Amino acid sequence: METTKIWQMPVKSMVGEKPIKLDDTTLRDGEQTAGVVFTNDEKIKIAKMLDEIGVAQIEAGIPVMGGDERDAIEEIAHMGLNASVLGWNRASVADIKTSIDCGVDAVAISLATSDIHIETKLMKDRKWVLNSIREAVAFAKSNGVYVSVNAEDASRTEFGFLLEYAAAAKEEGADRLRFCDTIGIMDPFRTYRVISELIEHTGLEIEMHTHNDFGMATANALAGIHAGATWVNVTIGGLGERAGNAALEEVVMTLKHIEALDLHFDTKRFYEMVDYVMQAAGRTMPVWKPIVGPNMFTHESGIHADGVIKNPKTYEVFSPDEVGLERQIVVGKHSGSRTLEMKFAEYGVPLSREHATELLPYVRDEAIRLKRPLFDKELVELFRTNILGQDN
Repeated sequence: METTKIWQMPVKSMVGEKPIKLDDTTLRDGEQTAGVVFTNDEKIKIAKMLDEIGVAQIEAGIPVMGGDERDAIEEIAHMGLNASVLGWNRASVADIKTSIDCGVDAVAISLATSDIHIETKLMKDRKWVLNSIREAVAFAKSNGVYVSVNAEDASRTEFGFLLEYAAAAKEEGADRLRFCDTIGIMDPFRTYRVISELIEHTGLEIEMHTHNDFGMATANALAGIHAGATWVNVTIGGLGERAGNAALEEVVMTLKHIEALDLHFDTKRFYEMVDYVMQAAGRTMPVWKPIVGPNMFTHESGIHADGVIKNPKTYEVFSPDEVGLERQIVVGKHSGSRTLEMKFAEYGVPLSREHATELLPYVRDEAIRLKRPLFDKELVELFRTNILGQDN
């Protein structure tokens, strides 16, 4: 389907001005979803899928955890992937050394920057934070790896101190700053303002790490891109702590179809990928899930079904095969006679407009009784007994 930019923020936008890269954290933040554990085989398969669809960087996990975690990270780091492989670390030389020993080519160095985290979780002060990030970044860069510096709880950090933190990291050679909306309290308008100012004052590449506590993870990631962020931290299916993170498939398809910015991902594998990860995570994919939920291309309402039958673009922004799905027209309480005609044509049974109109009340009554759409055999049986007058 042709992509057309259908909306434009009434502000200066950086969309399309710089390349946008995705850093996927399914294997780290995604697995930190309460109750989720991936086996090492599952992690290897997920890493391969991420690499094959076009992700620029894979956050493979936390090497200092050791055991199976470290084994999986080492294997992923030595698979010869096109994607960069990143290990997550605290602002600790020992952590970073463990990551480097695993063979990763990039490290994330994470340290809290908000006063509530510094004072009550770390039980330190701002000076300690600045000294710690300097030491950690300097060590990582002396070992030749790419460095992402994470500002945990950046969205609740006093802006002046966030600038100090970014400047300290930049002076030691950090490659980018990850702005973490750790508890998902940002909105797109505030995100745009903050990221614009952060880029203006620091000159660093900015990565968006957004959480979905208020349902705005993807919107906030997009706002950050408009403001000039060049990296987005995502997870497959939006997995992540609490309400999850910005979903990889949502970010890619939003950029492609709302912003006309194609990241050239193999989107046809999106359903396969999300379905696999959800099964591995022990989660059920909601049928109404954006982009890859089966209901994205399932139509029951008579008006909608009629429109889609005539021209799919009436109620579908993109074609279902673009994300590995198929269109379905189901017959239920809200169906119209045009849907019945189409369904019977699929069966090879011509249905006149008069018969369709006559059959429709029986269809609606049965759908209400069953509280669901009808199966094909149920629809045929209604026609046979109520319209043709044939007994069992």
